[in-house]
Amino acid sequence: MKCLALLDVADLNEEKGHEISGVRSMVGYPNTVKSLEVKNKLIGVILMKMTFRWYGEGNDSIPLKYIKQIPNTSGLMGVIDQYAAGEVWELDVIKDYVKHVNEAGLEVEVIESVNVHEDIKLGLPTRDKYIENYKETIRNLAACGIKVIVYNFMPVFDWLRTDLAKVIEEDGSNSLYYDEKELEGMTPRMLVENTVKNSGGFTLPGWEPERLAELETVLELYKDVDEAKLLENYKYFLEGVIPTCEEVGIKLGVHPDDPAWPVFGIPRIAHSKEQFDKIVKLVDSPANGLCLCTGSLGSSPDNDIPTIIRHFGEMGRISAAHVRNVKYLGYRKFREASHFSTDGDLDMFEIMKALYETSPDVYVRPDHGRMIWDEKGRAGYGLFDRALGIAYLNGIWESLEKMDKKNK
Repeated sequence: MKCLALLDVADLNEEKGHEISGVRSMVGYPNTVKSLEVKNKLIGVILMKMTFRWYGEGNDSIPLKYIKQIPNTSGLMGVIDQYAAGEVWELDVIKDYVKHVNEAGLEVEVIESVNVHEDIKLGLPTRDKYIENYKETIRNLAACGIKVIVYNFMPVFDWLRTDLAKVIEEDGSNSLYYDEKELEGMTPRMLVENTVKNSGGFTLPGWEPERLAELETVLELYKDVDEAKLLENYKYFLEGVIPTCEEVGIKLGVHPDDPAWPVFGIPRIAHSKEQFDKIVKLVDSPANGLCLCTGSLGSSPDNDIPTIIRHFGEMGRISAAHVRNVKYLGYRKFREASHFSTDGDLDMFEIMKALYETSPDVYVRPDHGRMIWDEKGRAGYGLFDRALGIAYLNGIWESLEKMDKKNK
């Protein structure tokens, strides 16, 4: 981490209850500062950390040494996908994963896809067992230096697309694509089979076989769950795990619904500013944060992404950010685009500016790149386009830093 300026400790004394013993010990600190004036003084003191999602040795086509070669990439938003939802992540497995990443010269301070068991979302009597397992996983991750856990509360399905490799006619690349009309006449089982068939042999986050093995049974149970009940069950989960997060110094970051609307009549409660306002109020703690995914929220043109970032950034609730671009093609129809703003419909400059001004210590990663230059790999998670995305986002951040320094 680079220090661009010194901050008068007296400024920090305005914010009671915080002791500053070193710059990176302040991870998350600006996201707890209530005074916008003090927060603005922190800009330039703590830099965001640019990261890259990686699925683990033998489960990712991209070697760690390639990630290390991407400029200004501090480390990973890591994934350990050998565990089914509800299982305890074992301490030794996490230690080995972190050690392996560190030996490649990279950090891993964020872990993604610690999946919440469906029994918790459904509010079944068995949920307490799975909440206890989740708490043990939180403790084990914290013991290995993890600071942020990204998860979601989407029932049944994780992210959802109707085509994993839609060819983009303008340049011949391909990307993830969604068209609501293509779901007409398709059952959930048909969608699952189609997605797995076109995955190229790679596992897909949120589409784990064991999670979908009892699809019909789970769908039947959700017939008795509406948005209000799902939110109630969510509160029960947060009340169970947030005290553990506070105890060990970990922040949760809930990922938005993707796409940003209900599918197959199943309730979804995390895809708008209003819904996230409800979520952060369920348990009022800095540990109850968001993973602000611009592409998931941005799949709906009703969501003003920079405004949403500023709203929750000023509240101190953005634990991590996935930054990507989408191209609107019609009503509930879109495809993933390159990170360059005009290739899609999201303003990457304003998005990064909002993060810079309200969440300067945020963990960021590029998301869902296209497949370009004949690369073969996990849909949305190739090397080349995501590396280009990092370069583009880094360039915006550096410009913001220099503009800010010049104005001061």
